[in-house]
Amino acid sequence: MSRYRPPRSAGTPLITADGEARLRAELHELWHVRRPQVTQAVSEAAALGDRSENAEYIYGKKMLREIDGRVRFLTKRLEALKVVDAHPSDPNKVYFGAWVTLEDDDGSESRYRIVGPDELDLKANLISIDSPLARALVGKALDAEVTVVTPTGVKRYYIVAIDYP
Repeated sequence: MSRYRPPRSAGTPLITADGEARLRAELHELWHVRRPQVTQAVSEAAALGDRSENAEYIYGKKMLREIDGRVRFLTKRLEALKVVDAHPSDPNKVYFGAWVTLEDDDGSESRYRIVGPDELDLKANLISIDSPLARALVGKALDAEVTVVTPTGVKRYYIVAIDYP
């Protein structure tokens, strides 16, 4: 059996202005703050002598590789992303960037914002536009009924409110 797995798609190349600012801040932090600190620590560890058994040197080089990889990823990803910061022509329908308040059959409400895959954060109720729930919501109007197939079964939601920041 082969270990080859086809590469994952990067997802929808959309991002909110807040998400782009966070990615740019992370890139700045990595390139202008963390990388110089780690480079300084590696050069100090290298000055101590034998590098083959120097754990600080080996760990520092590993950290540099991780930082450089993340910087490369962020640079390429930011070039490919399209920032969506305009409000839609019809604010009564769900589109990218909307905060949507949903009510399920039990009457409990939940609020989600539809964002790009790079901004996904379930703790902050940010769901990816590529998720099944977001795909079901996009284009729907206020008070519409939405059904979503989940691993636990089919769920039904009602759109209670739509807000655009």
